Amino acid sequence: MSPDTETSAPQDAGQIELAIGGMTCASCAMRIERKLNRLDGVTATVNYATEKAKVTYSGDIAPQDLVAQVEAAGYTAELPPPPRTPGAPAETDTPRDAEAGRVRALRDRLIASAVLTVPVIATAMVPAWQFTNWQWLSLALAWPVVLWGAWPFHKAAWTNLKHGTSTMDTLVSMGTLAALAWSVYALFWGTAGEAGMTHPFSFDIERSDGAANIYLEAAAGVTTFILAGRYFEARAKRRSGAALKALLELGARDVAVLRNGHEERIPVENLAVGDLFVVRPGEKIATDGTVEQGSSAVDASMLTGESVPVEVGVGDTVTGATVNAGGRLVVRATRIGADTQLAQMARLVEDAQNGKAQVQRLADKVSGIFVPIVIALAFATLGFWWGTGEGVAGAFTAAVAVLIIACPCALGLATPTALMVGTGRGAQLGILIKGPEVLESTRRVDTVVLDKTGTVTTGRMTLVDTHLAEGETEEEVLRLAGALENASEHPIAQAVAKAAAERTGDLAEPEDFANVEGLGVQGIVEGHAVLVGRTRLLTEWALELPVELERAKAAAEAQGRTAVAVAWDGRARAVLVVADAVKPTSAEAIRRFKELGLTPILLTGDNVAAAQSVAEQVGIDPDNVFAEVMPKDKVDVVTRLQRQGNVVAMVGDGVNDAAALAQADLGLAMGTGTDVAIEASDLTLVRGDLRAAADAIRLSRKTLKTIKSNLFWAFAYNVAALPLAASGMLNPMLAGAAMAFSSVFVVSNSLRLRGFKALADNADPASARPTTAAAKPTAHATA
Repeated sequence: MSPDTETSAPQDAGQIELAIGGMTCASCAMRIERKLNRLDGVTATVNYATEKAKVTYSGDIAPQDLVAQVEAAGYTAELPPPPRTPGAPAETDTPRDAEAGRVRALRDRLIASAVLTVPVIATAMVPAWQFTNWQWLSLALAWPVVLWGAWPFHKAAWTNLKHGTSTMDTLVSMGTLAALAWSVYALFWGTAGEAGMTHPFSFDIERSDGAANIYLEAAAGVTTFILAGRYFEARAKRRSGAALKALLELGARDVAVLRNGHEERIPVENLAVGDLFVVRPGEKIATDGTVEQGSSAVDASMLTGESVPVEVGVGDTVTGATVNAGGRLVVRATRIGADTQLAQMARLVEDAQNGKAQVQRLADKVSGIFVPIVIALAFATLGFWWGTGEGVAGAFTAAVAVLIIACPCALGLATPTALMVGTGRGAQLGILIKGPEVLESTRRVDTVVLDKTGTVTTGRMTLVDTHLAEGETEEEVLRLAGALENASEHPIAQAVAKAAAERTGDLAEPEDFANVEGLGVQGIVEGHAVLVGRTRLLTEWALELPVELERAKAAAEAQGRTAVAVAWDGRARAVLVVADAVKPTSAEAIRRFKELGLTPILLTGDNVAAAQSVAEQVGIDPDNVFAEVMPKDKVDVVTRLQRQGNVVAMVGDGVNDAAALAQADLGLAMGTGTDVAIEASDLTLVRGDLRAAADAIRLSRKTLKTIKSNLFWAFAYNVAALPLAASGMLNPMLAGAAMAFSSVFVVSNSLRLRGFKALADNADPASARPTTAAAKPTAHATA
């Protein structure tokens, strides 16, 4: 945006997305949202997870006004960069690079703080290790942790103070600084600095003047534990935003453009609407366009998730990032850049992520009440004991004890430890959980939407049945048909060739091979004139299918399968049925979903017959089948179910599933699918076994239950110990021991998740029998 924009006339109403910086918890996002919504004509939604603000504003507001409003709240905001012109160099320092740098910096701060903290805690908690002048070594190790390691908390607390608010950062900052300050006082002006001083480990409850007590282990320990929680949270947030990058990287990098009858390879960014470009077999189609010359089968699985290729010819439209699986194509570009279907899908993913309600941690929910109360209680304790003549040392000791006992040490461990153990166990079982915000949804989910291809089915075309004319043998049919199909690049042909090679051995080389456009293939194999393809190909050679083969073909197509006719030497010999095979474990998985109280729904772009066939085989109610759903409409199906009051989980594996995975309350991606689907999901099933989805929901629910019990006890010990601290009856070491015990309890409770058992490892073999699914008929072999 130009510098003189501020002085220009008011703009029309518009929408903009701001990149927000400086947020440390969900309450920060709420503060920014409230600040922006105070402007007349502004409606803003701030997402803490994506660190973006989606703002709709009226003509009286300029984008710079929005940035200024965010900065007035104590945070940073950046306008979106202008679109890159064709041929311009890509930015070298992207926001994602900067975000990765922030995560690395937080990791380095955590590692350094942990190295310094461990000996401080060890010597303070084990009297036998307290050598002469050990306290001075503890001071030397602790002060860098409290001042440098906890700097993000101090900075956030100062920002909150300037704006009259407080968060957990405020409590962490005050508690650690107070503990360090009192320890310095006790060492230099009290008796704690004397040679031979030991830290007594006592469970007595009595008032103390505090002159011999130091709290360095508490100050350093709290800092390190909270840093650990922030690091794991930041890492999960960074990973969750990688879907857009992976999606946009699917496109071609360069393209062969036809100019003056010659091919010229240029970067895809320089392609213009109306340009003619060449796509050879195996290459990605550079952008959306219309076929001007040639015919081929186009593999759109990376975008649609559907395994069956689409036959295209002159006048047909093609989509950028799909793969040419057959012959040479000349395409005229009709849409480029942000107008392409790929870019539109990227926007769908981004919109779904921004609109998805992020679960706010319990610690952040109560911080608005808990933190001010603790701070007020600490000052009241100081004033009360000072006013009653206990002296400054005794009053300050009691006040520090309040802050120390209330410091969220166990609170900082409650989520990350359970998450680490739960996700670690999940990884062993082939289940990847991306972050704590994922877990809340698993408890409430009541509907699971399953993409068919690659999720319920294998996503690969397979020969599933062979129907023979009278007097023919399967071996001879497969040997001759497979040899001819092996010379074709078509996926259906390759399915036949693969099955033939597995059952009959090496395949012969055909002679006079020819690909008959849109009908099939023909050639000479072992001296026989062989035809394989649509029945119309046989008709052109004056051949007809016998009645029994015609019935088999019709039955297969009624189920949505692909039927391929085989003939040689002037006679129809067989019908081969090709389909996308159902995974052996899918029926068992559906049964387990139902046991968890979930309603399974099948979602597919295939025709109704294909979808109903799959649903019948795996046990899904026919009323819960959505067929012939276009890729861009999958989000609408999920949204419609949500509007009906359902809490929806989505399981998918294709790029076209990414937006639906992000829109769903819980997204589960098959690890055998595309990177975009995996990055847009909340849970990833590495093994590609649908039964693991049920295990993932069970594990997530158990992990969530563990986190909640951790948080309860973390707060419970604070609530129980705060009155003792305020009364001055809490021995400082008892406060430290209580904090340590609460941490040990949280860790021990979390470690119980290591015993989680996956039901997928104890499947009933009878339920895993191979079945086949329907596949959408294609021009290669359907009549």
